[in-house]
Amino acid sequence: MIALWAETALLPDGWAARVRLEIDAAGNLAAVRAGAPPADAERLAGAVLPGMPNLHSHAFQRAMAGLAERLAPGEASFWTWREVMYRFLERLGPEEVRAIAAQLYVEMLEAGYTAVGEFHYLHHQPDGRPYADPAEMSLAVLAAARAAGIGLTHLPVLYLAGGFGGAPPEAGQRRFLHDLDGFARLLERLRSAVAGEPDLALGLAPHSLRAVPDAALGEAVAMAERIAADAPLHIHVAEQVREVRDCLAWCGRRPVAHLLEVAPVGPRWCLIHATHMDDDETTELARSGAVAGLCPTTEANLGDGLFNLAAFLDAGGRFGIGSDSHVSVSPLEELRWLEYGQRLNSLRRLVAASEAAPDCGARLWQAAQAGGAQALGRKIGRLAPGCRADLITIDSDHPLLCGRTGDLLLDTLVFSGNANLIRNVMVGGRWRVEDGRHLERERIAAAYCRTIAGLA
Repeated sequence: MIALWAETALLPDGWAARVRLEIDAAGNLAAVRAGAPPADAERLAGAVLPGMPNLHSHAFQRAMAGLAERLAPGEASFWTWREVMYRFLERLGPEEVRAIAAQLYVEMLEAGYTAVGEFHYLHHQPDGRPYADPAEMSLAVLAAARAAGIGLTHLPVLYLAGGFGGAPPEAGQRRFLHDLDGFARLLERLRSAVAGEPDLALGLAPHSLRAVPDAALGEAVAMAERIAADAPLHIHVAEQVREVRDCLAWCGRRPVAHLLEVAPVGPRWCLIHATHMDDDETTELARSGAVAGLCPTTEANLGDGLFNLAAFLDAGGRFGIGSDSHVSVSPLEELRWLEYGQRLNSLRRLVAASEAAPDCGARLWQAAQAGGAQALGRKIGRLAPGCRADLITIDSDHPLLCGRTGDLLLDTLVFSGNANLIRNVMVGGRWRVEDGRHLERERIAAAYCRTIAGLA
């Protein structure tokens, strides 16, 4: 049993003083008690928060940050960015993916993310043939998560078609493709690969309505239920205006409306982006209990558009954040971009705040923790008995936080700029970051740099 003691910590019912945290041998919180003495416990410096879940990641894309920022003849859009991405991934094998993902996960941990949902569609060899072990690329991601020590919900992606209605796939998509039987075998292989590891979990990701026809979407839901009754289901939806237009031409409905019609969308679902919804879709998605997976820095980088946050929150919607393409690896920047985009669009301030939750930064932080934990399907995001001991400490002595306590500390953390005020990070009862540095930073960074040099 490990005992920690904090002068102040954010518990499920709010801020508490003199908090004792007891962690069992499995890495779970066994007891959390406020108003406790510090005797026989390790004293933690600074305020203590639950770690932030990152609900949407394409790990390999971290290595291409900056490679799609040169203007070429013609339009510059999501679709031209996608072509750059397809060319980049042709050079990646399991060893490259392992090194890139491990470096990314180190950066996530140092930024305060303690768990990630890896939306993984890079399955096969460059020519589309399966590896001898069809889970080879997924196993590289799992190995990277273990090396960095981050919690992982692995979300192998079902990808069957190149457009709505089962259109043929493009050549650049051949590494993603499965038939349903092959995908079922992949899931079975991965079930055994994560079994017995409390910091690893398995879900399923139908890539999008473009890539998974309606009948196969039903099969995907059934496969997820064979993993577990509450296994997470994630799907890209309504990210681009062209996607909405194509969906309307195909079936006469907008993407989110169609998904809600043909799939049993509920609390185990996470709809990634959902950027372009009308009012009815916004309300119905909120009522479903599903999580909206918002990735503001990637959505800005790709020119996607702005999510309708105010209406979604007013309808009781739940959201979490993801770093997606990893042009930024900071939960604070995701939350800041989320709010600032709303302010620029609505010409008013404090869009995410409400009478019940007047502190904007605090509401964003806590909502993203809750929604992210729900989307990843793990007992995380709360300092409560039975949850994983995933926590971060804040440098409360930093001048930016001088005199800040409670929700005002979270407001300042989110809206005070880019200084990293995360000092220590624990995942599953083990310290992974101390004094702002991951314990394996140098070794993992060296392997990453060798890998990138080999790609040049």
